[in-house]
Amino acid sequence: MKFFSTKAIIFFSGILFPVLAMAQTTGPNVDGTKYNTSSLAAVPFLNITPDSRSGAMGEAGVALSADVNANYWNPAKLAFLEDNDNVSLSYSPWLRQLVPDISMSYLSYAHKIDDRNTFGASLKYFNYGTIQFRDNTQNDLGTYSPNEFALNGSFARKFGEEFSLALTAGFIYSNLSNAVFATGTGAQARAGTAVDAGVALYYNHKIQEFGTDAIFAFGTNISNIGSKISYSNNGPKYFLPANLKIGVANTINLDDYNQLTLTADFNKLLVPTPPITDANGNIVKGVSNDVSVPVGIFQSFSDAPGGFKQELQQITISTGLEYWYDQQFAVRAGYFYENPNNGGSHYLTMGVGFKYDIFNFDFSYLAASQQNSPLANTLRFTLSANFGGDKNAKKQ
Repeated sequence: MKFFSTKAIIFFSGILFPVLAMAQTTGPNVDGTKYNTSSLAAVPFLNITPDSRSGAMGEAGVALSADVNANYWNPAKLAFLEDNDNVSLSYSPWLRQLVPDISMSYLSYAHKIDDRNTFGASLKYFNYGTIQFRDNTQNDLGTYSPNEFALNGSFARKFGEEFSLALTAGFIYSNLSNAVFATGTGAQARAGTAVDAGVALYYNHKIQEFGTDAIFAFGTNISNIGSKISYSNNGPKYFLPANLKIGVANTINLDDYNQLTLTADFNKLLVPTPPITDANGNIVKGVSNDVSVPVGIFQSFSDAPGGFKQELQQITISTGLEYWYDQQFAVRAGYFYENPNNGGSHYLTMGVGFKYDIFNFDFSYLAASQQNSPLANTLRFTLSANFGGDKNAKKQ
């Protein structure tokens, strides 16, 4: 009989099992326990905040002023970039409260074709570290390093001076198969692959507030709409974490040197909520989630066993604040809230940013409010550069 090191147990119970198992645990059950609105979606790393700027602002970024990390937050914003070429690299040690070598990296690039059209590309890579396998007599059975990545390309176009749209397409690779095979299930395990697409829009409008210049912005991004993913031949297939983000941002130029932005995002997964079932697998409340991807997206707005109230509980809220001095130094803070019946994560975030010539350095810190939270003390680092001239006539 094979068994794993402590780290392997953490890996499977905390990361893989929620992704790979068909857990029908969305109460209340007959005993009246609380709802757990977790949805059956694989590759959750797709929806993890990759960059430090939004990471410091409560994980809000759909309507923030354009930067190259719009590839993740809202590709439509790419059309409002000011420089011809923009590149960014982000790195975050992940779940370091549990294990020492899990990390996420994110590379983002954008090129302005002309004043109205912009191409963007990004690569998100999630490394689960190294897992040691041993048998029941502690003999070394070797190691394995699970990993996942997503490669995306986007095209954004301006329509007028205030509005833009974007389309995105991507490829997802989730290499967890060897670890699954090592459990001894006998399944013909393999790496999971999928393709996805998305659509986004962005609108910003210059206004006057308190007697000074300001910009109001609105954005929305529907992402990760794609084929189901499977980790074994002829095995079950799982939904991608299709996702709807809607956000607003208000930026006020207090004077020639001081700028303040307030922003808020609302986020909802567009995957079916599992129904409540009895001991025989019969649906007691809710509807079947064994549906196609298009049906699952529309069904996700009305299939919660707890009705409309539970649907609202599945929406997470991110709020953030950003202060810039002379466009050289930034201070940021934010708050993330998730309903207790939908996971219950809630935490403060904070960070700083520095700009020197064409380079930007951003840092963020997550201070989880729950004791012993695996997200506590999460750090993100981002280095970006903007170069190659200015395709836009005026700065935002």
